[in-house]
Amino acid sequence: MAARYVVVVGCGRLGSIIASTLSQQGDSVVVIDRNGSAFANLGAEFSGFTIAGDAAELAVLREAKIERADVVLAAADRDNLNLFVAQAAKELFGVRQVAARVFDPTREPIFEELDIATISPTMLGAEAFLTLLSEE
Repeated sequence: MAARYVVVVGCGRLGSIIASTLSQQGDSVVVIDRNGSAFANLGAEFSGFTIAGDAAELAVLREAKIERADVVLAAADRDNLNLFVAQAAKELFGVRQVAARVFDPTREPIFEELDIATISPTMLGAEAFLTLLSEE
């Protein structure tokens, strides 16, 4: 598989694991987080770039060269920010593969309406617990 240019928004536990793993696999990765100290979460193997800034600002997304991205992953800890980034990536910058984390499952239809793939930790956790209970 050819190396991709990936923009990851959010460098908490989830974003840092994704960014580090993709970087290790040979992808070119840029991570955006408003808290510069969050980049300490990235593993030593991370060879990409970091931008300390608010991804809700188009100038910060442009600094990440989002228009060149093959993939944008909105993994911040705020649904509104993830929705904005995903929608901007898709609609304004023409990124073909966009996915967003959504904490509040009632908001997933908004993302679906905009044709944005979602991962909901809340729903994944609920499904895992229910699967455990049904196995007994």
